[in-house]
Amino acid sequence: METDVIAIIRPQCSPIAHIISYVANELQVPLMSFASDATLSSIQFPFFVRTMPSDLYQMAAVAAVIDYYQWKIVTAIYVDDDYGRNGIAALDDELTARRCKISFKIGFRSNAKKSDLLNLLVTVSNMESRVIILHTGSEPGLKLLSLANGLKMMGNSYVWIATDWLFAYLDANSSVSAETINAMQGVLTIRPHTPKSKVKSNLVSKWSSLSKKYYHSDLRTSAYGFYVYDSVWTVARALDAFFEDGGRISFTNDSRLRDETRGTLHLEAMSVFDMGNKLLNKIRNVNFTGVSGQVQFNAQFELIHPAYDIISIIGNGMRIIGFWSNYTRLLSTVLPEDLYSKPPNTSLANQQLYDVIWPGETAQRPRGWAFPSNAKELKISVPNRFSFKDFVSKDNATGSMKGYCIDVFTQALALLPYPVTYRFIPFGNGTENPHYSQLVQMVVDNVSVDMHFSLHISSCIVVIRVNLFCRILMQ
Repeated sequence: METDVIAIIRPQCSPIAHIISYVANELQVPLMSFASDATLSSIQFPFFVRTMPSDLYQMAAVAAVIDYYQWKIVTAIYVDDDYGRNGIAALDDELTARRCKISFKIGFRSNAKKSDLLNLLVTVSNMESRVIILHTGSEPGLKLLSLANGLKMMGNSYVWIATDWLFAYLDANSSVSAETINAMQGVLTIRPHTPKSKVKSNLVSKWSSLSKKYYHSDLRTSAYGFYVYDSVWTVARALDAFFEDGGRISFTNDSRLRDETRGTLHLEAMSVFDMGNKLLNKIRNVNFTGVSGQVQFNAQFELIHPAYDIISIIGNGMRIIGFWSNYTRLLSTVLPEDLYSKPPNTSLANQQLYDVIWPGETAQRPRGWAFPSNAKELKISVPNRFSFKDFVSKDNATGSMKGYCIDVFTQALALLPYPVTYRFIPFGNGTENPHYSQLVQMVVDNVSVDMHFSLHISSCIVVIRVNLFCRILMQ
């Protein structure tokens, strides 16, 4: 930035956006960024202007989908950098607000080897949640989906929800290999919603013609491209208003900007834009209809009316199954722009999505969980009685417990929206009724011997509650 600069357009990469935001603040140069990292804010960086929806809204849309299908626990796979970590943190907050949670989260390096990704997926397959959120970049994301397909993790009972990296890849590539598309059948993804318009279709047509003319290929654009295009026009319109209002381009050297080590940075050549605040205000006051929709900023200097398409990957393409809008914060099959002219209806009863073909080519909604192979077993002591055997008794032929109390317990477990692995441990010899105080003492002794009190206390509570009922039978 040795050359005098009055505005910066870029970057999309969150770590770089953080760094440049510090520089833009010091030089008082507006930074037009389409980085979606939720931690980038105009509160910390006054000259930062986000020209596409924040990940806060993206994760709200993902959480709304999870809540709509009544899944309570999910597994999150993410790239271990600012973009990945901050995105998953935002998702965690949104899920908590809906009484859902991330039961297991696992990150990986952007340059992770194939063996590392395989080990990651094996670990995930051992978890109870079958709803997997994939928040990464296109290259590792596609590799993970391909490996998951090879591990039979793209079949029945699994749910995969990819964040907006997947739509960006599919929108920008005119031809996707059959192997790649087969590995993502049934996957859900989301895309920033950009309304249909004549100016948008004209830009797409012109872009396609120019790419064929100069690059001899059909280079497609995605919603990101529309936001970049509108960012340029935002600066152009703001500059027009800036000059009309008497703005001048002038710079002042800052004595604090100098390289103490006398290196090659030449910080002394950088200068502060004198009227940066004036141009920033003009940018924040723009209001026009662009190819991405309405370009206007709210009081928090975010684009108004962020919305997302909810997309299902099926066959050789994508199918929109609904929309999420921050206007109502609900899922709907109605176009978001058709809602803005009406008062927001926030009733959950109005939520609706079109039918989905899930992984495994099934139309039945997956329950979202399975019994994990590494789950901690819930040990339940059951009295092996001499009397009232219809209530509870031991089957001498199979060694299993049976009876009315057992049936009630197993039926209650079947109603839970999450798995519970358990084992009945008979107490008593069956020739006489065991005494309740001995049973409690056995539980207390077991906890004392094990020393891992926190791991067993929940089991003890269940045992005591079950036996409170059994104690009545022993009287």
